Amino acid sequence: MDEAHVLLLATLDTKAEEAEFLSRQLSGHGVASRTIDLSLGANGAVLGGSEKLKAMEAAAARALEAVTEALDRDARVVLGLGGGTGGEVALRAMRALPVTFPKVLVTTLPFDPRVAVSDSSVILVPTLVDICGLNATLREVLENTAALTAGLCSSRREAGSGVASPSIGITALGATETAVTSLVSALAKRGQESTVFHSNGYGGAALARFAERGALRAMVDLTPHELTRIHVAGSHVTMPNRFSAGAALPRIVLPGGLNFIGLGEESLLPERYLDRPHYAHSSFFTHVKLLKEEMLVVAEALVDSLNATTGPAALIVPMGGFSHQDRAGGLIEDPALRQVFLDRAVESLRRDIVLTVLDAHISAPEATQAIIDTLDDLAPR
Repeated sequence: MDEAHVLLLATLDTKAEEAEFLSRQLSGHGVASRTIDLSLGANGAVLGGSEKLKAMEAAAARALEAVTEALDRDARVVLGLGGGTGGEVALRAMRALPVTFPKVLVTTLPFDPRVAVSDSSVILVPTLVDICGLNATLREVLENTAALTAGLCSSRREAGSGVASPSIGITALGATETAVTSLVSALAKRGQESTVFHSNGYGGAALARFAERGALRAMVDLTPHELTRIHVAGSHVTMPNRFSAGAALPRIVLPGGLNFIGLGEESLLPERYLDRPHYAHSSFFTHVKLLKEEMLVVAEALVDSLNATTGPAALIVPMGGFSHQDRAGGLIEDPALRQVFLDRAVESLRRDIVLTVLDAHISAPEATQAIIDTLDDLAPR
Protein backbone atom coordinates (compact mmCIF):
# COMPACT_ATOMS: atom_id res chain seq x y z
CA MET A 1 0.00 0.00 0.00
CA ASP A 2 1.39 3.42 -0.96
CA GLU A 3 2.55 5.65 1.85
CA ALA A 4 0.37 8.65 2.59
CA HIS A 5 1.21 11.61 4.78
CA VAL A 6 -2.47 12.35 5.48
CA LEU A 7 -5.08 9.86 6.65
CA LEU A 8 -8.53 11.17 5.77
CA LEU A 9 -11.35 9.81 7.93
CA ALA A 10 -14.83 10.18 6.40
CA THR A 11 -18.15 8.38 6.10
CA LEU A 12 -18.10 7.51 2.42
CA ASP A 13 -21.74 6.44 2.51
CA THR A 14 -22.73 10.09 2.83
CA LYS A 15 -19.60 12.24 2.36
CA ALA A 16 -17.81 10.63 -0.59
CA GLU A 17 -18.03 13.67 -2.86
CA GLU A 18 -16.70 16.04 -0.22
CA ALA A 19 -13.93 13.63 0.81
CA GLU A 20 -12.85 13.21 -2.81
CA PHE A 21 -12.74 17.00 -3.28
CA LEU A 22 -10.61 17.40 -0.14
CA SER A 23 -8.28 14.64 -1.30
CA ARG A 24 -7.80 16.41 -4.64
CA GLN A 25 -7.03 19.67 -2.88
CA LEU A 26 -4.37 17.94 -0.80
CA SER A 27 -2.91 16.44 -3.96
CA GLY A 28 -2.70 19.93 -5.44
CA HIS A 29 -0.40 20.84 -2.55
CA GLY A 30 1.75 17.79 -3.26
CA VAL A 31 0.38 15.85 -0.30
CA ALA A 32 -0.61 12.22 -0.68
CA SER A 33 -3.66 11.05 1.27
CA ARG A 34 -5.45 7.82 1.99
CA THR A 35 -9.13 7.70 2.89
CA ILE A 36 -10.40 5.50 5.70
CA ASP A 37 -14.12 4.84 5.56
CA LEU A 38 -16.04 5.53 8.78
CA SER A 39 -19.38 4.31 7.41
CA LEU A 40 -21.42 2.26 9.85
CA GLY A 41 -22.18 -0.54 7.38
CA ALA A 42 -25.93 -0.11 7.68
CA ASN A 43 -26.50 -0.85 3.98
CA GLY A 44 -29.17 1.81 3.73
CA ALA A 45 -30.96 0.85 6.94
CA VAL A 46 -31.68 3.49 9.57
CA LEU A 47 -29.92 2.57 12.79
CA GLY A 48 -30.95 3.94 16.13
CA GLY A 49 -30.35 3.60 19.85
CA SER A 50 -27.88 1.02 21.10
CA GLU A 51 -27.54 -0.54 17.63
CA LYS A 52 -26.17 2.70 16.20
CA LEU A 53 -23.89 3.31 19.16
CA LYS A 54 -22.37 -0.16 18.76
CA ALA A 55 -21.86 0.46 15.05
CA MET A 56 -20.15 3.77 15.79
CA GLU A 57 -17.88 2.13 18.33
CA ALA A 58 -16.93 -0.57 15.82
CA ALA A 59 -16.24 2.02 13.11
CA ALA A 60 -14.01 4.01 15.48
CA ALA A 61 -12.11 0.84 16.42
CA ARG A 62 -11.52 -0.03 12.75
CA ALA A 63 -10.36 3.50 12.02
CA LEU A 64 -8.00 3.53 14.98
CA GLU A 65 -6.48 0.22 13.91
CA ALA A 66 -5.86 1.55 10.41
CA VAL A 67 -4.48 4.85 11.69
CA THR A 68 -2.17 3.20 14.23
CA GLU A 69 -0.75 0.97 11.50
CA ALA A 70 -0.23 3.96 9.21
CA LEU A 71 1.60 5.96 11.87
CA ASP A 72 4.47 3.53 11.48
CA ARG A 73 4.68 4.42 7.77
CA ASP A 74 5.35 8.16 8.10
CA ALA A 75 1.77 9.40 8.35
CA ARG A 76 1.99 12.99 9.58
CA VAL A 77 -1.61 14.20 9.99
CA VAL A 78 -4.96 12.58 10.70
CA LEU A 79 -7.75 14.58 9.04
CA GLY A 80 -11.41 13.94 9.83
CA LEU A 81 -14.43 15.11 7.84
CA GLY A 82 -17.90 14.63 9.26
CA GLY A 83 -21.16 15.86 10.67
CA GLY A 84 -22.74 14.53 13.85
CA THR A 85 -22.08 10.80 13.48
CA GLY A 86 -18.95 10.89 11.34
CA GLY A 87 -17.44 13.71 13.37
CA GLU A 88 -17.97 11.80 16.61
CA VAL A 89 -16.51 8.58 15.19
CA ALA A 90 -13.45 10.46 13.91
CA LEU A 91 -12.99 12.11 17.30
CA ARG A 92 -13.08 8.76 19.08
CA ALA A 93 -10.22 7.51 16.94
CA MET A 94 -8.30 10.78 17.27
CA ARG A 95 -8.53 10.85 21.07
CA ALA A 96 -6.72 7.52 21.26
CA LEU A 97 -3.70 8.92 19.38
CA PRO A 98 -0.66 10.54 21.02
CA VAL A 99 -1.65 13.85 22.58
CA THR A 100 0.46 16.14 20.40
CA PHE A 101 0.20 14.24 17.11
CA PRO A 102 -1.37 16.61 14.51
CA LYS A 103 -5.12 16.01 14.21
CA VAL A 104 -7.61 18.14 12.24
CA LEU A 105 -11.39 17.75 12.30
CA VAL A 106 -13.57 19.46 9.68
CA THR A 107 -17.09 19.37 11.08
CA THR A 108 -20.47 21.03 11.26
CA LEU A 109 -19.96 21.19 15.06
CA PRO A 110 -23.27 19.52 15.95
CA PHE A 111 -21.99 18.91 19.48
CA ASP A 112 -19.98 20.79 22.09
CA PRO A 113 -16.45 19.73 21.09
CA ARG A 114 -14.68 20.92 24.24
CA VAL A 115 -15.07 17.66 26.14
CA ALA A 116 -13.74 15.63 23.25
CA VAL A 117 -10.74 17.82 22.42
CA SER A 118 -9.79 18.90 25.93
CA ASP A 119 -7.02 16.32 26.22
CA SER A 120 -6.28 15.61 22.56
CA SER A 121 -5.04 18.81 20.80
CA VAL A 122 -7.45 18.50 17.87
CA ILE A 123 -7.58 21.45 15.45
CA LEU A 124 -11.24 22.21 14.68
CA VAL A 125 -12.34 23.66 11.35
CA PRO A 126 -16.06 24.61 11.37
CA THR A 127 -17.67 24.08 7.96
CA LEU A 128 -20.17 26.95 8.45
CA VAL A 129 -22.63 25.04 6.27
CA ASP A 130 -23.80 21.45 6.30
CA ILE A 131 -21.70 18.80 4.58
CA CYS A 132 -24.41 17.91 2.12
CA GLY A 133 -23.10 18.47 -1.39
CA LEU A 134 -20.39 20.85 -2.54
CA ASN A 135 -21.08 24.57 -2.78
CA ALA A 136 -18.98 27.72 -2.90
CA THR A 137 -18.72 28.04 0.89
CA LEU A 138 -17.86 24.40 1.58
CA ARG A 139 -15.33 24.30 -1.26
CA GLU A 140 -13.54 27.30 0.21
CA VAL A 141 -13.52 25.74 3.69
CA LEU A 142 -12.07 22.50 2.29
CA GLU A 143 -9.50 24.40 0.21
CA ASN A 144 -8.36 26.24 3.34
CA THR A 145 -8.24 22.95 5.23
CA ALA A 146 -6.04 21.39 2.56
CA ALA A 147 -3.62 24.32 2.76
CA LEU A 148 -3.53 24.11 6.56
CA THR A 149 -2.96 20.35 6.47
CA ALA A 150 -0.22 20.67 3.86
CA GLY A 151 1.53 23.11 6.17
CA LEU A 152 1.39 20.59 9.01
CA CYS A 153 2.85 17.95 6.72
CA SER A 154 5.75 20.15 5.67
CA SER A 155 6.63 21.08 9.24
CA ARG A 156 9.23 18.75 10.65
CA ARG A 157 8.99 18.44 14.40
CA GLU A 158 12.09 17.96 16.50
CA ALA A 159 12.83 14.38 17.38
CA GLY A 160 11.03 13.39 20.54
CA SER A 161 8.89 16.53 20.63
CA GLY A 162 5.74 14.43 20.98
CA VAL A 163 6.91 13.05 24.32
CA ALA A 164 7.70 15.93 26.60
CA SER A 165 10.34 15.60 29.27
CA PRO A 166 8.67 15.22 32.65
CA SER A 167 7.87 18.63 34.07
CA ILE A 168 5.96 20.04 37.02
CA GLY A 169 2.22 20.22 36.37
CA ILE A 170 0.48 23.31 37.78
CA THR A 171 -3.23 24.20 37.75
CA ALA A 172 -4.40 27.77 37.20
CA LEU A 173 -7.26 30.20 36.62
CA GLY A 174 -7.36 33.93 36.05
CA ALA A 175 -8.29 34.20 39.72
CA THR A 176 -4.95 32.62 40.70
CA GLU A 177 -2.87 33.86 37.78
CA THR A 178 -0.52 36.00 39.85
CA ALA A 179 0.31 33.07 42.12
CA VAL A 180 0.90 30.75 39.18
CA THR A 181 3.00 33.25 37.24
CA SER A 182 5.23 33.79 40.27
CA LEU A 183 5.64 30.05 40.74
CA VAL A 184 6.44 29.38 37.08
CA SER A 185 9.03 32.17 37.16
CA ALA A 186 10.61 30.88 40.36
CA LEU A 187 10.86 27.35 38.98
CA ALA A 188 12.35 28.58 35.69
CA LYS A 189 15.09 30.43 37.58
CA ARG A 190 15.99 27.08 39.13
CA GLY A 191 16.09 25.41 35.72
CA GLN A 192 12.82 23.54 36.31
CA GLU A 193 10.22 23.38 33.56
CA SER A 194 6.53 23.65 34.40
CA THR A 195 3.38 22.89 32.41
CA VAL A 196 0.28 24.89 33.38
CA PHE A 197 -3.26 23.55 32.96
CA HIS A 198 -6.39 25.71 33.05
CA SER A 199 -8.71 24.55 35.85
CA ASN A 200 -11.91 24.93 33.84
CA GLY A 201 -12.45 21.20 33.49
CA TYR A 202 -11.02 20.92 30.01
CA GLY A 203 -7.53 21.74 31.20
CA GLY A 204 -8.05 19.48 34.18
CA ALA A 205 -8.87 16.58 31.87
CA ALA A 206 -5.61 17.25 30.01
CA LEU A 207 -3.71 17.33 33.32
CA ALA A 208 -5.04 13.87 34.14
CA ARG A 209 -3.95 12.49 30.78
CA PHE A 210 -0.48 14.02 31.07
CA ALA A 211 -0.12 12.57 34.57
CA GLU A 212 -1.15 9.12 33.36
CA ARG A 213 1.30 9.07 30.45
CA GLY A 214 4.34 9.96 32.54
CA ALA A 215 4.72 13.54 31.32
CA LEU A 216 4.89 14.98 34.86
CA ARG A 217 7.43 14.53 37.62
CA ALA A 218 5.32 16.31 40.24
CA MET A 219 2.00 18.15 40.54
CA VAL A 220 1.21 21.49 42.16
CA ASP A 221 -2.58 21.53 42.19
CA LEU A 222 -2.70 25.20 43.08
CA THR A 223 -6.22 25.64 41.68
CA PRO A 224 -8.52 22.62 42.27
CA HIS A 225 -11.46 24.85 41.34
CA GLU A 226 -13.33 22.17 39.36
CA LEU A 227 -14.50 20.69 42.67
CA THR A 228 -16.95 23.56 43.10
CA ARG A 229 -18.65 22.85 39.78
CA ILE A 230 -18.64 19.09 40.30
CA HIS A 231 -19.93 19.02 43.87
CA VAL A 232 -21.84 22.31 44.17
CA ALA A 233 -23.13 23.40 40.77
CA GLY A 234 -23.46 19.79 39.61
CA SER A 235 -22.36 20.64 36.09
CA HIS A 236 -19.02 20.00 34.51
CA VAL A 237 -17.09 18.35 31.73
CA THR A 238 -16.65 14.61 32.28
CA MET A 239 -13.28 14.10 33.97
CA PRO A 240 -13.56 11.17 36.41
CA ASN A 241 -9.81 10.91 37.02
CA ARG A 242 -9.02 14.62 37.47
CA PHE A 243 -8.17 14.15 41.16
CA SER A 244 -6.94 10.54 41.05
CA ALA A 245 -4.57 10.43 38.07
CA GLY A 246 -0.91 10.30 38.96
CA ALA A 247 -1.66 9.17 42.51
CA ALA A 248 1.96 8.14 43.04
CA LEU A 249 3.40 11.50 41.92
CA PRO A 250 4.68 14.00 44.49
CA ARG A 251 1.70 16.33 44.93
CA ILE A 252 1.25 19.75 46.54
CA VAL A 253 -2.28 21.10 46.84
CA LEU A 254 -3.57 24.59 47.65
CA PRO A 255 -7.24 25.67 47.79
CA GLY A 256 -6.89 28.17 44.94
CA GLY A 257 -10.24 29.20 43.47
CA LEU A 258 -12.05 26.92 45.88
CA ASN A 259 -14.02 29.81 47.40
CA PHE A 260 -16.27 30.49 44.39
CA ILE A 261 -18.27 28.79 41.64
CA GLY A 262 -17.40 29.77 38.09
CA LEU A 263 -20.74 30.26 36.35
CA GLY A 264 -21.94 31.85 33.10
CA GLU A 265 -23.20 35.26 32.11
CA GLU A 266 -24.65 37.22 35.02
CA SER A 267 -27.92 37.92 33.18
CA LEU A 268 -28.55 34.17 32.83
CA LEU A 269 -27.93 33.17 36.46
CA PRO A 270 -30.76 32.05 38.78
CA GLU A 271 -31.66 34.40 41.63
CA ARG A 272 -30.27 31.98 44.21
CA TYR A 273 -26.78 32.81 42.93
CA LEU A 274 -27.34 36.52 42.38
CA ASP A 275 -28.43 36.88 46.01
CA ARG A 276 -24.88 36.03 47.07
CA PRO A 277 -21.71 38.11 46.75
CA HIS A 278 -20.55 37.75 43.15
CA TYR A 279 -18.74 39.61 40.40
CA ALA A 280 -18.27 39.47 36.63
CA HIS A 281 -14.96 37.82 35.85
CA SER A 282 -15.60 38.62 32.18
CA SER A 283 -18.62 39.17 29.98
CA PHE A 284 -19.07 35.40 29.79
CA PHE A 285 -18.28 34.27 33.34
CA THR A 286 -19.50 35.20 36.81
CA HIS A 287 -17.83 34.13 40.04
CA VAL A 288 -20.25 33.43 42.89
CA LYS A 289 -19.01 33.00 46.46
CA LEU A 290 -19.53 29.64 48.13
CA LEU A 291 -21.72 29.20 51.17
CA LYS A 292 -20.14 27.70 54.29
CA GLU A 293 -21.97 24.40 53.88
CA GLU A 294 -20.75 24.21 50.28
CA MET A 295 -17.19 24.84 51.37
CA LEU A 296 -17.50 21.89 53.74
CA VAL A 297 -18.46 19.68 50.81
CA VAL A 298 -15.58 20.72 48.52
CA ALA A 299 -13.08 20.71 51.38
CA GLU A 300 -14.04 17.14 52.20
CA ALA A 301 -13.78 16.14 48.55
CA LEU A 302 -10.33 17.70 48.23
CA VAL A 303 -9.05 16.12 51.42
CA ASP A 304 -10.44 12.74 50.36
CA SER A 305 -8.55 12.96 47.08
CA LEU A 306 -5.35 13.84 48.92
CA ASN A 307 -5.85 10.99 51.38
CA ALA A 308 -6.13 8.58 48.45
CA THR A 309 -2.69 9.46 47.05
CA THR A 310 0.12 6.92 47.33
CA GLY A 311 3.03 9.28 46.74
CA PRO A 312 4.41 12.06 48.95
CA ALA A 313 1.80 14.79 49.40
CA ALA A 314 1.31 18.15 51.10
CA LEU A 315 -1.45 20.68 51.64
CA ILE A 316 -0.66 24.40 51.88
CA VAL A 317 -3.45 26.67 53.16
CA PRO A 318 -2.90 30.43 52.56
CA MET A 319 -5.22 32.00 55.13
CA GLY A 320 -4.80 35.46 53.60
CA GLY A 321 -7.05 34.50 50.69
CA PHE A 322 -7.75 31.75 48.15
CA SER A 323 -8.22 33.88 45.00
CA HIS A 324 -7.59 37.39 43.67
CA GLN A 325 -10.93 38.74 44.96
CA ASP A 326 -10.64 36.91 48.29
CA ARG A 327 -8.46 39.51 49.94
CA ALA A 328 -8.81 42.68 51.99
CA GLY A 329 -11.32 44.80 50.09
CA GLY A 330 -11.97 42.03 47.57
CA LEU A 331 -15.41 41.46 46.11
CA ILE A 332 -15.86 38.03 47.71
CA GLU A 333 -13.52 38.30 50.68
CA ASP A 334 -14.48 35.90 53.48
CA PRO A 335 -11.95 34.90 56.19
CA ALA A 336 -14.59 32.76 57.87
CA LEU A 337 -14.96 30.67 54.72
CA ARG A 338 -11.22 30.00 54.69
CA GLN A 339 -11.44 28.90 58.30
CA VAL A 340 -14.17 26.42 57.39
CA PHE A 341 -11.79 24.87 54.87
CA LEU A 342 -8.88 24.77 57.30
CA ASP A 343 -10.94 23.24 60.12
CA ARG A 344 -12.12 20.42 57.87
CA ALA A 345 -8.59 19.83 56.60
CA VAL A 346 -7.17 19.63 60.12
CA GLU A 347 -9.94 17.24 61.11
CA SER A 348 -9.80 14.90 58.10
CA LEU A 349 -6.34 15.03 56.49
CA ARG A 350 -4.24 11.89 56.69
CA ARG A 351 -1.64 12.42 59.40
CA ASP A 352 1.39 11.64 57.24
CA ILE A 353 0.45 14.36 54.73
CA VAL A 354 2.28 17.62 55.41
CA LEU A 355 -0.06 20.49 56.33
CA THR A 356 1.33 24.03 56.14
CA VAL A 357 -0.79 27.01 57.21
CA LEU A 358 0.32 30.45 56.00
CA ASP A 359 -0.77 33.87 57.23
CA ALA A 360 -0.51 35.14 53.65
CA HIS A 361 -2.52 35.41 50.43
CA ILE A 362 -2.16 32.68 47.81
CA SER A 363 -0.47 35.21 45.50
CA ALA A 364 2.01 36.43 48.10
CA PRO A 365 5.74 35.68 47.78
CA GLU A 366 5.50 33.67 51.01
CA ALA A 367 3.11 31.24 49.33
CA THR A 368 5.42 30.81 46.34
CA GLN A 369 8.37 30.15 48.62
CA ALA A 370 6.37 27.65 50.66
CA ILE A 371 5.56 25.72 47.47
CA ILE A 372 9.21 25.72 46.39
CA ASP A 373 10.41 24.55 49.80
CA THR A 374 7.78 21.82 49.96
CA LEU A 375 8.60 20.69 46.43
CA ASP A 376 12.24 20.32 47.42
CA ASP A 377 11.17 18.12 50.32
CA LEU A 378 8.77 15.95 48.32
CA ALA A 379 10.58 15.78 44.98
CA PRO A 380 14.27 16.68 45.36
CA ARG A 381 15.93 17.74 42.13
